[in-house]
Amino acid sequence: MCTVCGCGQATVEGKKVDAHDHSHDHDHHHHDHDHVHDAGHAHAHDHGHVHAHSHTHDHGDGHVHSHDHVHGHDHGHDHAHGGGHDHVHTHDHDHDHGHDHDHGHVHGPGCGHDHSHDHDHGHDHDHSHDHDHSHVARTEGAIHYGAGIAGVHVPGLAQERIVKIERDILGKNDGLARANRRRMAEKGVFALNFVSSPGSGKTTLLVKAITDLKAKHAIAVVEGDQQTSNDAERIRATGVTAIQVNTGKGCHLDASMVGHALDDLDLAANSILFIENVGNLVCPAAFDLGEAHKVVVLSVTEGEDKPLKYPDMFAAADLMLLNKSDLLPHLDFDVNACVANALKVNPRLQVMTVSARSGEGMSVFYAWVEARAALAARAHD
Repeated sequence: MCTVCGCGQATVEGKKVDAHDHSHDHDHHHHDHDHVHDAGHAHAHDHGHVHAHSHTHDHGDGHVHSHDHVHGHDHGHDHAHGGGHDHVHTHDHDHDHGHDHDHGHVHGPGCGHDHSHDHDHGHDHDHSHDHDHSHVARTEGAIHYGAGIAGVHVPGLAQERIVKIERDILGKNDGLARANRRRMAEKGVFALNFVSSPGSGKTTLLVKAITDLKAKHAIAVVEGDQQTSNDAERIRATGVTAIQVNTGKGCHLDASMVGHALDDLDLAANSILFIENVGNLVCPAAFDLGEAHKVVVLSVTEGEDKPLKYPDMFAAADLMLLNKSDLLPHLDFDVNACVANALKVNPRLQVMTVSARSGEGMSVFYAWVEARAALAARAHD
C-alpha cells in the first residue's frame, strides 16, 4: 500500500480531477459513480489521513523531553453543487498524550483543510516508550518490514489499521474498475494495462505496436505519468488518440483516473485500448483499472531476478514481455533463469521475448492481442 497517496493532484489532459475514489452516474453511459449530473452535481468522498507530529516539553526541573503523536482523521464530505456549496465535515481525532502542550498541524497537499488544535491538559503522567516490532522480521544481515499481516510498515499505524485502510481503498477502486470494465464491454473494447519499471521500453513498444496494428484496428491510449505529456505526444505522433493522465505524487493509475480518461475518449466499437501505467513495479499491481489483462514489460537490462524482487507485479500479470532482446548479445543476461523466476512467482504467466526496436517476436504478441480483441468484439456483437 502506498504511504503517500498524492490525493488531489491527478490531472487528465491538464484538467484537475478528484483522485479520491468516487462514482458518477451519466445518462449517456453506464459508469458506477456516485455523482449525479443535473443542473448541479453531488459528490461523496471518504478520506483517511494520518498525521504525525512531535512535541518538546520543558519541565521546571530542567529536564526536556520530546515525543511523537500520531493523529488519525476520518473525513466525510458531502458536497452539493448548484449555485452555492454546503459542506458537512466530520472529524474523529485520536490523541494519546498526557502533558501540557499547544500544537497545530496542517494537512498535506490536495486535502484542502487547515486544522489548528490547542490542547491544555494539566495532569500527572508517566512516559513509557514501548515499541511494537511484531511486524519486523530480523534475519542474518536483513530487516524485513513486510512480515506483518499488512505486508507493509507505516510509522505510527498498527498493522490492523493499515489492513483496514487498504481494504477500504481497494474495495472502492474495485467497484470503479468493474464499472469501467462494464462500460468497455458494452462497446466491445479490449483493454490492456501495461506495467513495468521506468525505462523498460513500454512507450517505444506501444508506438511500434500501434504503427503495425492501426491499419486493421481502431486504437486509443491512456498514458499515465507523474508529470509531463511527453509520452502522450509520442503516441499521438502515430495518428491515434491519447489521453494524458498526470498523477502528481501518485505512483500508479487507479480506476477513477481511468474512468475520467474514458469520459474524454470517444472509443470506437470493437476497438483496442492500451493503458500505459506509471513506471513502477510495486503499486500498480494492486489496482484494477477495468482492463482485460495486465501486461508486465521487463527489459533484459534489468536483471533476471526482478520477478523475485517484485513478485506482486508478476503475480498480477497474465503476460510478460521480455523486451530489448536485440541487446542480448551485449549483455550477461540469462533468459531461461529470468523466465524460471517469473514462473516461480506465477506459473500461469505467459512469456514472450520481443524487441520493439528490431521487431523480433512482435508478430507473436500481435497475434495474442488480436485473438483476444476478437473475442471481446464477438461478445459485444
